[in-house]
Amino acid sequence: MKTAIMTDSNSGILKNEAEKLGIFLLPMPVIIDGVTCYEGVDLTQEEFYDSLTGGKDVSTSQPSPGEVMGMWDEILEKGYDEIVHIPMSSGLSNSCESAIGLAADYDGKVQVVDNHRISITLRESVLEARDLAAQGLPAREIKKELEERAYESVIYIAVDTLEFLKKGGRVTPAAAALGAVLNIKPVLTIQGERLDAFAKVRGMKKGKHKMLEALKNDLTVRFQDVDMSRVVIGGAGAGLSAEEEEEWTDTLRKEFPQAAVYYNPLSFSIGTHTGPGAVGTAISIRR
Repeated sequence: MKTAIMTDSNSGILKNEAEKLGIFLLPMPVIIDGVTCYEGVDLTQEEFYDSLTGGKDVSTSQPSPGEVMGMWDEILEKGYDEIVHIPMSSGLSNSCESAIGLAADYDGKVQVVDNHRISITLRESVLEARDLAAQGLPAREIKKELEERAYESVIYIAVDTLEFLKKGGRVTPAAAALGAVLNIKPVLTIQGERLDAFAKVRGMKKGKHKMLEALKNDLTVRFQDVDMSRVVIGGAGAGLSAEEEEEWTDTLRKEFPQAAVYYNPLSFSIGTHTGPGAVGTAISIRR
């Protein structure tokens, strides 16, 4: 069986990298002042955050059924026998549920994985699926493996501004105004289904410290039986400069020298809620 691996840009994997990895990528649509653009295709990080902070009407959307099925058909026409499609978590978007419904018309040739992940943790699932396919595992077994291990991951994000959480209705205008005056930075977490509040701190420096504490606690308690050689620590951010990206990644490497560490920008679906300047990190466990 020849098995294709497909994901969307919520994984942090963009077009050029997907081609190098041998992965099929569905770019997520972003609507700016009524015009539909696509993440990593005709919309860069800089353009996205400039639009977000420049007063434009910005929203993210899920791919249309035609876009999803069109890519599936194209992959199967290229000679692949089956497809493992790994979209973002069903708890964060309807795109997964929609894909599961569409796959019912493909007689088992398309296996849609709901492994409750996004960003770096989703990226790790995609890379694992690619390796399993290379080993000859069929699509149905890859789906089972990823879903069984879905919750071996966690994400933390320190948000620099409350403006966009206020726009999304996640904090009240009064709380946002008070937070701006007191320099309060919320730390959010994604553990499967939802984006939830984790802590509140004064300033981004303390936000980063809180995330490092959380990672160490997870490794000590939740993942205490996992060998550090299997641990991936991801660094992430929303519209950070190259220097900020490097500084945060270096900090993670120093704190967790035995883990695999790399940086990946937050996807636009997260950046819409956090705004620019957000800094994140994640734990994923490799097989």
